[in-house]
Amino acid sequence: MTSSLRIIFAGTPDFAARHLQALIASEHQVVAVYTQPDRPAGRGQQLQPSAVKQLAQQHNIAVYQPKSLKKAPAQAELAALHADLMVVVAYGLILPQVVLDSPRLGCINVHGSLLPRWRGAAPIQRAIWAGDHETGITIMQMDAGLDTGAMLSKVSCAIEDNDTSASLYEKLAVLGPQALLAALQQLPALQQQAQLQDDSLASYAEKLHKDEALLDFNKSAFALQREIRAFNPWPVSYISLTQGNIKIWQANVSSSGTDKAPGTVLAADKHGVAIACAEGQLLITLLQPPGKKAMSAADFLNGRADWLKPGTVIGAAK
Repeated sequence: MTSSLRIIFAGTPDFAARHLQALIASEHQVVAVYTQPDRPAGRGQQLQPSAVKQLAQQHNIAVYQPKSLKKAPAQAELAALHADLMVVVAYGLILPQVVLDSPRLGCINVHGSLLPRWRGAAPIQRAIWAGDHETGITIMQMDAGLDTGAMLSKVSCAIEDNDTSASLYEKLAVLGPQALLAALQQLPALQQQAQLQDDSLASYAEKLHKDEALLDFNKSAFALQREIRAFNPWPVSYISLTQGNIKIWQANVSSSGTDKAPGTVLAADKHGVAIACAEGQLLITLLQPPGKKAMSAADFLNGRADWLKPGTVIGAAK
């Protein structure tokens, strides 16, 4: 069992802040927080502090926001904290080897997948999109590579058929802090028994891009439903009509066949909008017209029935 550790925490978004909160409430001492510089956000593009910075300030923890850790002054500043350990969660900056070696016990990372599957920036979304039935949290000893470090512990989590990236995020945001605190309790032993990753099994979870969100009905209905779940809450899947792009938030799958071309609207009623796919049908149940909030198919069709009337063929983005 590990005694109280002097910890530097490095992270930026809400997912990271959940882990910082757990550390603050633990027996360990968070001596400093590293987070990304404030960024412009919102309509006014005012500078906004990260979720991690806001939490640290609430608890009077020193905050450091270097643009890079590659220069000697920033590295010396970190070394002067004399930390036992650095915990990194979705920080967003590359840590040079000199930083990785600075704390007595090195740097550990909390990653939202079962490594080596889904190394990279978007493991939650890519796991859903790929149709994985399981994901989880990996605690690893960081090295200079991208999520390539030796694994200290893994905790699995089922991906349910109705999970979206939003719901799976919430599951992992609970599981991650639990896994982190458990790992800290037996850290020296875990470091001695660390398991190297098998690079031949690695896959990469590249950051999502808006241009990936256009639904292509030349895919199967099952594949499209996974896309919709993976892209909820961002960037949100969409279809393109003459009236504009319609965001698709939720859909079900029917295995019923059809002789209509992929992209053809087969039916549109209070139950949803059924669209022919390469295999099966996609029944869209929650959608969002331009300038409006998300709404049920029934509400969408009330006054917009001609937008998605049966026989309409949905084409490419405008």
